[in-house]
Amino acid sequence: MTYDIFLITYITMTSLADLRVIDAATLFAGPSAAMMLGDFGADVIKIEHPRRGDPSRGHGASLDGVGLWWKTLSRNKRAAAVDLSHPDGQEILRRLAERSDVLIENFRPGTLERWNLAPADLMKLNPRLIVARMTGFGQAGPMAGRPGFGTLAEAMSGFAAMTGQPDGPPTLPPLALADGIAGLAMSYAIMVALHARERTGRGQVVDLAIIEPILGLLGPQMTAYKALGAVPKRTGNRSSSNAPRNTYRTRDGRWLAVSTSAQPIAERVVTLVGRPDLVEQPWFATGHGRVQHVDELDEAVASWIAERDADEVIARFEEAQAAVAPIYDVTDIAEDPQYAALGTFVEMDDEELGPLTLQNVLFRLSDTPGEVRWPGRPLGRDTDEVLAELDYPDDLVAALREKGVIA
Repeated sequence: MTYDIFLITYITMTSLADLRVIDAATLFAGPSAAMMLGDFGADVIKIEHPRRGDPSRGHGASLDGVGLWWKTLSRNKRAAAVDLSHPDGQEILRRLAERSDVLIENFRPGTLERWNLAPADLMKLNPRLIVARMTGFGQAGPMAGRPGFGTLAEAMSGFAAMTGQPDGPPTLPPLALADGIAGLAMSYAIMVALHARERTGRGQVVDLAIIEPILGLLGPQMTAYKALGAVPKRTGNRSSSNAPRNTYRTRDGRWLAVSTSAQPIAERVVTLVGRPDLVEQPWFATGHGRVQHVDELDEAVASWIAERDADEVIARFEEAQAAVAPIYDVTDIAEDPQYAALGTFVEMDDEELGPLTLQNVLFRLSDTPGEVRWPGRPLGRDTDEVLAELDYPDDLVAALREKGVIA
């Protein structure tokens, strides 16, 4: 089946199958946004350097020399290897831009312009094009030209300063947290721009700085600082807005997390652990009030849990309709019946590695569900197919390959 026939068949079943997306970004934030669009049917063409590839191919665990993170990050994408720093490669991108809906890029500000691929020029070729620009610090400002990664966003947003034990150092997350949040934000921004295009008929430029979306998820810290002079402090596993909230160790050595963000849940928890008298205290009526008495609340919950095995604690919490969850590692996730019921993971065959398990799409739509159609592909796997769709003759493709422009 040719790709065109596949697309005609698939378009009636998915949300975004009428969209073509060029993923010219690297590492995690931009490519994860493209991945989410591809999950719901968009034709995503991943552009990589013919010799270096995307650096994410070499991140994390690998099997037989093939990066496993890549298999998820570039799922549902066609892989084309094109050197955008070469004039012939730039011409390929122009032709793609003419026939695409979205271009996602994360080059340092000024790079596209230096390559004669400025958004304004691409939008002259295709006025409906959305150019989504993902950089560490945005397109303007004193830091715009610096290399930017998620780690720097986690540092500058206040996240690291708020994370860790009160007497310990600021703590960075052990994962690409800011990149993942920025990817979600970018996929949303692209959908907003596409919706606006339905009214205006015009594309536009999206300017997203990785330092901003994570800032928005940390709550109203700037609002509280300007209004009250409040500066968030490290609280470990405790919360600055409600209590009790912590991790607690059971008699059989397992760890459980308890949350009491809602007032009725807080009342059920302290009643369950034998301290209904606390509910009658005036300070117990608000999360802020409970935080002022967090040591007393933590002691009540921790001591009760420490006297019981995890299964009993979970069962008693469920009977009381209180909120508790076990602290999982990946071995627990693999066996969990809730994830199984949701279909959170999907098994498929990979052309390089054989059977492979990938996380499924992030949410379920009743009428146009998303789908993981294939894992991330080898470098340049679909270059010839993409160039054929751009009407490149075989002899020109061979010449470009000989020059190293494509792979």
